[in-house]
Amino acid sequence: MTIREFKMPDVGEGLTEAEILKWYVQPGDTVTDGQVVCEVETAKAAVELPIPFDGVVHALLFEEGTTVDVGQVIISVQTGEAEAPAPAAAAVEAAPAAAEEAAPAARQPVLVGYGVSESSTKRRPRKAAPAPATAAQNGTAAPAAPAAPAAPVQPAVPAQPTGERPLAKPPVRKLAKDLGIDLASVVPTGDGGVVTREDVHAAAAAAIAPQAVPAAAVPVAAQAQAPVAEAAPAADTAARETRIPVKGVRKVTAQAMVGSAFTAPHVTEFVTLDVTRTMKLVQELKDDPDLAGLRINPLLLIAKAVLVAIRRNPDVNASWDEAAQEIVLKHYVNLGIAAATPRGLIVPNIKDAHAKTLGELSESLSSLVATARDGKTSPADMQNGTITITNVGVFGVDTGTPILNPGESAILAVGAIKLQPWVHKGKVKPRQVTTLALSFDHRLIDGELGSKFLADIAAVLEHPRRLVTWS
Repeated sequence: MTIREFKMPDVGEGLTEAEILKWYVQPGDTVTDGQVVCEVETAKAAVELPIPFDGVVHALLFEEGTTVDVGQVIISVQTGEAEAPAPAAAAVEAAPAAAEEAAPAARQPVLVGYGVSESSTKRRPRKAAPAPATAAQNGTAAPAAPAAPAAPVQPAVPAQPTGERPLAKPPVRKLAKDLGIDLASVVPTGDGGVVTREDVHAAAAAAIAPQAVPAAAVPVAAQAQAPVAEAAPAADTAARETRIPVKGVRKVTAQAMVGSAFTAPHVTEFVTLDVTRTMKLVQELKDDPDLAGLRINPLLLIAKAVLVAIRRNPDVNASWDEAAQEIVLKHYVNLGIAAATPRGLIVPNIKDAHAKTLGELSESLSSLVATARDGKTSPADMQNGTITITNVGVFGVDTGTPILNPGESAILAVGAIKLQPWVHKGKVKPRQVTTLALSFDHRLIDGELGSKFLADIAAVLEHPRRLVTWS
């Protein structure tokens, strides 16, 4: 019998970690090659991971809700493969290395459209990380990886070797700075001596706790002179605030938005327009027997208007290659649709939207939204977008200044469609009116091009017959 380990795989998204959402097996369960053992969340998508060999579950190394780095062992399985006796000590030492080299030959779990590849992220070498597999190979039990500190950090334990910079991820360093905690004084519990968020919170709690002790030793007379309200703020703050770990969708979204906002110079332009004719066309298409069974709504015609405007202004459909210092013109349109899901905001895109008929575009939109709401959007569906539409009007909002999806050239925000007084044919009449807001990357799109693009979208929606005449 041998113990085989299954590591958190790199699913080709360029990420370095994933959160374990749910375990489908427990120690002692029998598993088979290709059986799904857990569900993880990476890059805004929930992904089920199958195990690539048969055996009996020996141990689950991380609990549900734990964020695990790519390449870390998450489950060990006892297999029926017999180990060949080692003739010499050198052969014993070479066995683990040979097993690691042979492992990639086994079938690895992958997503559709992705191959198995080594992570492109290079991590800093660990300085004091004991090898967890060594004890198991020598016949002794290996310690389980700690999920969170079980008790407050003891000040007497040395946190970091003198003169060495504490190991911690940038978000953890920022948290420590915000809480006023010196990382050098924190006892690390992460693998390889890495300081985790839990370590910082524990250090902060330990720093606050001693402050409450002297208060009990103050003479009664002195306590009577001090206002009672002065002791309340620290306790009240903890009771009136809730701290939510930044992970999963929120973490990825935050990183993407900060990167976009401080990389691409944003310009936003607005236009208010009469879409009464478009709303009438929506109703007519709903009654068309040729489109029976398809979901027809204003977003469908807005998407079609964007595609027509891109055809008239092809230079807006581009991206900025910083490394090569080149502008990359795209001869295809992968149209992103911002979707609110239970896990947060995601932006899947319709591949080659420019080549689809109205019916095909309707089917793609319906499938995209349904998949996103079910939390089953794959990473491939969210990659290589070119231009995005975000419909803030569904929340009753008139307009906004949307932030570009990283790597894209523009994003169109569609406001609520409302009945408003409007001058039509020389008379004030109630008309269906909305506001469009276009944000674009000013490195790629200058004011003239951005204005023409937005004006063309508005022109199509004001007179939807242009969907035919301009196509």
